[in-house]
Formats: sequence, structure tokens, C-alpha cells
Amino acid sequence: MSFPRYPKYKPSGVEWLGEVPEHWGVKPIRKAARLESGHTPSRNHPEYWENCTVPWFTLADVWQIREARRDVVIETKELISELGLANSAARRLPAGTVMLSRTASVGFSAIMGVEMATTQDFANWVCGDELLPKFLLHAFRSMQGEFRRLMMGSTHNTIYMPDIQAFRLALPPLPEQRAIAAFLDRETAKIDALIAEQEKLIELLAEKRQAVISHAVTKGLNPAAPMKPSGVEWLGDVPAHWKVLPIHRLVQQGRAITYGIVQPGQGDPKGRYMIRGQDYSAGWAEPDQFFRVSAEVEEPYRRARVRPRDIVMTIVGAGVGNVAVVPNWLDGANLTQTTARVAIESSTALPEFIHAALRSSVGRGSVGHYAKGAAQPGLNIEHVRVFPIPVPPLPEQASIVEALSRTTTDTTVLDQACFQAVGLLRERRSALISAAVTGQIDVRNVVPETAA
Repeated sequence: MSFPRYPKYKPSGVEWLGEVPEHWGVKPIRKAARLESGHTPSRNHPEYWENCTVPWFTLADVWQIREARRDVVIETKELISELGLANSAARRLPAGTVMLSRTASVGFSAIMGVEMATTQDFANWVCGDELLPKFLLHAFRSMQGEFRRLMMGSTHNTIYMPDIQAFRLALPPLPEQRAIAAFLDRETAKIDALIAEQEKLIELLAEKRQAVISHAVTKGLNPAAPMKPSGVEWLGDVPAHWKVLPIHRLVQQGRAITYGIVQPGQGDPKGRYMIRGQDYSAGWAEPDQFFRVSAEVEEPYRRARVRPRDIVMTIVGAGVGNVAVVPNWLDGANLTQTTARVAIESSTALPEFIHAALRSSVGRGSVGHYAKGAAQPGLNIEHVRVFPIPVPPLPEQASIVEALSRTTTDTTVLDQACFQAVGLLRERRSALISAAVTGQIDVRNVVPETAA
């Protein structure tokens, strides 16, 4: 669907805005809204953290607004007390305040649905009479390129307050702001529904792939094979001629299961690749996305270097249990302390079969049994060493790996199509928001379909 442009435009004087409709204003946001920063009361005063009743939005709540599908937030993980507010720079802000994350997770925005305070990681605007909160929210969602330009920091990204104070936006008359906000609410809701359909299909495909893998690595390919109890609750029965062994019995001599570098330092652009969980959580990342560690830091951890066809496993964090097979180009790379290396002896087992087993209900069951910690679940090396693995004879492992390669190809192709569709829909959503709030399209006379 195409939309008309406004009849006349003028230069905005703001690079990211370009030209705007002739009758629109252009001004610093702080001229149309009161800018407030958040704060954290001192943790050295326990009394500030007693009788907490005021919602307090922190970086732990950013997940709520990360996908830009939630406009209004009401609940927060933490609360703050009246005493804490009185003894800090934090402020109780009214419902309707627009918040923007400016530290670590930069550029995510939402409207407060109730009175709340925030940490210093957020900039907050209380809109005046000439600016609608919903229009400002959509304006922020159109400014991702500007946020990326302004982000600074070596440890984590930050947009500093002087830059935030200088933010400018195009300001249409209030009736137009309402029309633009209503239009975007309708159109983005349609796009979000299409994205949700694709994501549901991706989820169903993942479940199907998981079921196929789990059946193959626990029951084999012969449905008539005699079975026996495995002795492992989450493994169940396995073919009678298979073994069930702790994974440490399958590793190469002299290459024990181990983790990697504890403190990688600042990095070295010419240093050795260092594998992190994020580098393989959704397929291997591109080489330029890897952290590279200096020789001085890496040398004491040379025991953890990987070779092609080694298996790496995330042992700490949200992705605990994720696994991948090391490709040829990462030969000699090292690991972080949150990643373990499992070097399989190929005369005993095929790394590709063990990888499939660890991805299946077998591996997930072991992770569920051994992982400890609610906030940050984790495994230690001793846990990983005793993961039970079903082990068919090598020729049968090869047949299973080949069969899985064939049967999962179709779902992988569908997966890629779904991910591509989601990406295109998100691009469409972003472009539509940007075009509307900068006046590149005129939606004043767009009639909702239900009213047509």
C-alpha cells in the first residue's frame, strides 16, 4: 500500500530528519517535554530498600520493550521506597512519561502506564501540551540510526546526557500527531500479527526438528530393534546393543573437558579468536564479530584451544547447554570461562553424533538435572564430564548422522524462509514508523479498513 506525500516541504536543519512538511515545527524535545533522569538510591543504606512500593524500571525490565511491541509498561521487577526516592536523584514520574534506555541496552522506549521511577540508565520525558507521548514514542523508534551514531563507550554503549538534551524532532500540530499515532498503532499491529505467525511457525519447526533428533539418537533408525533400560531417567529405553557412557569416556586422550579464559582483557584486533556462547547460539557468527584475545592473556590458557570437530558448550548463563561443532577456520581458537570444550575421540564416537545427542532431549535432560542457580544457571566441568550419552556402534552413528542431515534439511530451509520473512516485516515496520513521524508520507486522510 502506498501513501501520498505532503504538498510542500522545507529543510529541517537536522541531518537524520531531512526535509519535513512545510507547516511542521522542528525543535529540541526538551522544549516540548521536561527531561528527567533516573537514579539508584545508595545500597549502603538498607533503610532505603525497606517498605518499597513504587515501581522502579531498571535494565532488568528492558526485555519488556526490546522488540518494540509493547508501548506501555506497568510492572517492574523491582520497587523503590519513598525514603529511597527522597534521598536520591530518582523521581516519581507520572503515567504517560516516555522513557528511553540510554546505557548498555540503548535505544529502547516505552510509555509509563502508572507512576514509576527509573534508574540512571534511562532518560525520561514528561510531555507538555504540544507533544503527545505516543507520537514521541514513535519518534524514538524512528531514531535508531541516530542512537547508533551517538553511542559511546568501551565496556558498554552509552548515550550521554548532553547528547540527549540536544535531541530534536519534527513536531506536527496535535491533531496530526493523533492521526499519525493512530495510523501507526493500526499498521504496526497488523505487522506484529504477521511477525507472530512466522515466529510461531519457527517454534513449531524447532519442536519438530528436536523431536526427530531426539528419537534418532535415543531409539535409532530400526523400529524393530530390541530395547533395554538405559538407567537414566530422562533417557529411557535404548536399543539393547547400544552403550550408555559418561561423556568423559569419549574424549581424546590428553585433551580433557575444560573451560577457557577467565579475564580476556581489552582484546587485540590481531589476536587469537576467542569463542563465546553468543558466537554460536544461532549458527556460527562471521569472523569479524568474534572477540580476539592478546597472546599475553591467552597463552596461560593454551590447554583450552580448540581443533576442528571439537564440540563447544555454553556452561553458564541463559544459553546454558547450547552446543556447536567447531569449523575448520576456528582451528586454534580459545574459549571464555563460560564455554567448555569437549574433544571427542573419533575412533570411539562421531563428534556429529555426540553434537546431535547433546542438542536432543538427552542433553537437555542432563542440563536440567545438573544446572544450578536461578538467576544465572550454570554447569561446572564435573557436571559435564558425567553427562550420559547413548553410544551406538560407529557405523550406526554414521547412518543416524546422515539420516538426520537429510530429514532436517527441509525444516532448515523453511526456517530460513521464516527468519527472512520476519526480517523483512521488521524492516517494513521500522520504515513505516520513520516515514510517518518525519512526514515523508501523509496519513491524515487514511481511513481505517474497518471504517471504510
